[in-house]
Amino acid sequence: MGLNDTPSANRVHIGFFGRRNAGKSSVVNAVTGQELAVVSDVAGTTTDPVYKSMELLPLGPVVIIDTPGMDDEGNLGELRVKKARQVLNKTDVAVLVVDASVGLTQWDTTLLHLIQDKNIPFLVVYNKSDLLEKPIALKENEMLVSAREKENIHALKERIAALAKTEEENKRIVGDLLNPFDFVVLVVPIDSAAPKGRLILPQQQTIRDVLETGATAVVVRETELQETLKGLSQKPKMVITDSQAFKQVAKDTPDDILLTSFSILFARYKGLLYPAVEGAVTLNKIDDGDKILIAEGCTHHRQCEDIGTVKLPRWIREYTGKQPEFVFTSGTEFPEDLTPYQLIVHCGGCMLNEREVRYRQKCAADQGVPITNYGILIAYINGILKRSLKVFPDLYDQLQ
Repeated sequence: MGLNDTPSANRVHIGFFGRRNAGKSSVVNAVTGQELAVVSDVAGTTTDPVYKSMELLPLGPVVIIDTPGMDDEGNLGELRVKKARQVLNKTDVAVLVVDASVGLTQWDTTLLHLIQDKNIPFLVVYNKSDLLEKPIALKENEMLVSAREKENIHALKERIAALAKTEEENKRIVGDLLNPFDFVVLVVPIDSAAPKGRLILPQQQTIRDVLETGATAVVVRETELQETLKGLSQKPKMVITDSQAFKQVAKDTPDDILLTSFSILFARYKGLLYPAVEGAVTLNKIDDGDKILIAEGCTHHRQCEDIGTVKLPRWIREYTGKQPEFVFTSGTEFPEDLTPYQLIVHCGGCMLNEREVRYRQKCAADQGVPITNYGILIAYINGILKRSLKVFPDLYDQLQ
């Protein structure tokens, strides 16, 4: 997988914000070296967030986001501002572009407070520095640039890269749980929902992480698991399964082999594991008519046996013996008001970056709504949640 193939969820998301006509789009174009955004002297030219996946040196694979002016007016303006605020939820580094000839306004200050409240690393970039008649006293996280004259653009890119270097580089999906030469069996069902000719993203990423550890990845379907385990000359360190096959895989995997799922590993990777385990237990409190939100981070064509819209609702009804009401969202859709829901069941979040997943979890926590994810809930329903958490000794000990 090359840089251009890096999944969006694994790219640093850099959001450019500011008032209308502060020169955000001009700065974006100067930073990217592309005519990514439309530039005009007319205030409010950018009407929706513009996303662009690209390689930005010296940082690497990124997603550049150009947002509409935060001081837009009218009903349409309010909608644009709402979209810009939503972008903050997935922004790893924020660049606040200010018109240097005007200076920091109340709008800029309000936005800056919003960025700080969300603990997003940021830079304040005073654009149009070529129009300044006298110098500006800059703070540590501020700098002058001129998008028109291309002044300080290289320095801007280096400062963005410095802010983006976080512990993310050292995070592992499963590699920190393995040793070189361990055997790991990955169970990958091939059904009507599987993409033709390829594996889904969590499976690809997990296999890559296993290989980077120096361990051996053995990939099988659930129908071949038993015979594969018998035929291996070395006992596997663990079996990792797609959540849909959890029940059968648990039955076929000996108790002395660690067992977990891709979804559970990604819950930990995205920072959702602990609240998701707590959220799964609340399934016992669901009653007839209660609303359950099933949220997916990506959009895809629904299959006749889609896990989110078909299988999960069926399994929940069978487990609880109740008839709750299910509401479905996908992609960037995530309700601001979560209070109507008694439970949120989220996908593994492989298409969302960690900041977006943590934001959704925090929204749920702030509003007192339990949240869990597909794999953890399925393991709980099938009575194998504790077993599937043995791969994380600290968490497992807390459950005893």
